Amino acid sequence: MEARDFIFFVTEESRTSLVPEIPLRLATEITPVWQASEAWLEEAGAEPPFWAFAWPGSQALARYVLDEPSVVAGLRVLDFAAGCGLAGIACALAGAASVEAAEIDPLAVEAVRVNAERSGVTVRALCEDMAALPDPECQGRWDIILCGDVCYEAPMTAHIMPWLLRRAREIPVLLADPGRNYCPAENMTPLFVRDVPTIRELEDRDTRRVTVFRVG
Repeated sequence: MEARDFIFFVTEESRTSLVPEIPLRLATEITPVWQASEAWLEEAGAEPPFWAFAWPGSQALARYVLDEPSVVAGLRVLDFAAGCGLAGIACALAGAASVEAAEIDPLAVEAVRVNAERSGVTVRALCEDMAALPDPECQGRWDIILCGDVCYEAPMTAHIMPWLLRRAREIPVLLADPGRNYCPAENMTPLFVRDVPTIRELEDRDTRRVTVFRVG
């Protein structure tokens, strides 16, 4: 089964309560998508289907830029660790000059393409570990970087934060965090706070308080 066919097989078109403007292909329940994914993921060598959910951080970022479009209007945007692409799609709808959405999971990259097409916007989805790029390849490429819910594991945080801090010396970097244990306390200026509804299959509570920080 091709990646696009698989995405349509295990998801349904949904809209989140926080960002109802944007339709997304999402899993309606966590267990079926994980079970359906196991054999396909093993064969394809792909990651678990985190792209099949609109995580609280990406929802808060999307709401922020849709409510404050001047944050991204006319700018070249990177949606870093984009997941389903929600934040990047919101940036495109808010008038960004261009949007790149980066993921290391090929299925997530295809999900971004599917979701962007459904909203009728252009998002360039890339299967690439941006945090591994040499600094010269990043400088001057974007005007702002958005990343949502990326500090959920210590190794991930240790890998990406030095890169994000370096980018923050050059351009705005916005990081949305719903209280994950590994989100750093230093070099983080809060810009926006929103309670985001969640599902018990993914979280240990019915809402997560998400803060959108400016890094650096």
